[in-house]
Amino acid sequence: MTVAIPSLNWLRVFEAAARYESFARAATQLNMSSAAVSQQVRALEDRLGQQLFERHAHAVTLTDAGRAYLPSVQQALLTLESATEGLFGTKPDQQLFLSVIYIFAQGVLGPGYQEFLNQHPEVQLHLSTGIHSSEVMQSYADMQIVFGAPQAHGAEGDFLLGEKLYPVATPEIAAKIKHPSDLLNHKLIDVATHRAGWASVFDHLDIVPTSARYCYVDSTNVGIVLAAQGVGVALMRAPATDWSMKEAGLVPCLDMEPVEGREAYHLIYPSRAALRPAARVFREWLLEWCAEFAVRKAL
Repeated sequence: MTVAIPSLNWLRVFEAAARYESFARAATQLNMSSAAVSQQVRALEDRLGQQLFERHAHAVTLTDAGRAYLPSVQQALLTLESATEGLFGTKPDQQLFLSVIYIFAQGVLGPGYQEFLNQHPEVQLHLSTGIHSSEVMQSYADMQIVFGAPQAHGAEGDFLLGEKLYPVATPEIAAKIKHPSDLLNHKLIDVATHRAGWASVFDHLDIVPTSARYCYVDSTNVGIVLAAQGVGVALMRAPATDWSMKEAGLVPCLDMEPVEGREAYHLIYPSRAALRPAARVFREWLLEWCAEFAVRKAL
């Protein structure tokens, strides 16, 4: 049997009564009468088909069902309150809706975001992420950070960062790879959707991979997880993957010059002229941060 979602007001009254273990104190906080509190709690219990409180002479205590239900109600009310304050308690021109490729948010945006906040504490960020650019583009946002060709999305944009490829593995596997041909002794993890992969690395190393064994995945994130579990050798796409590689305990397999990738990260938006103030200051900061980030990682 499906139970309809209860009235928000019933839930608010239930949470206050449970917190104070008193209908009278809950009534004072909510500016209601004790009778009204009792009536709304009873209506909630009737809707749920279970008693939430044990009634006593001068207090109430939660039943097992009430104790089980309370954390979810409190979390739901807190989420709603936070979202309302975030969306409507901030001036529209101070809000920024940003949708970002996950690996970029983790490895590039994350390390620098506190610096942006320090410079622009008035900006309220609403950040969403996606594994692929198609997911990023489906989100409502002032701007998106995608990987690949920005022209495919029919928008204005700015180049942010390129990528450099090199093989990584667990320290145990990396220790066994002393020459480029040793890579062929291990399963090679590759992202099927990227234009540059192991073929580019083999060209760079002048290897003919006749005996290569591949494991194809749909994202660098998954490749990192598999490599960390000892499945094989993955390709890092620096500098966006540097943080993830370190956290996973992976190390470079060969002392080789990284291979230039064929795609890059871009910040895109419908129109630069139409960007709201928060988006404009974020764009200016992000371009500077990415230029600084690339130089720092190249040292």
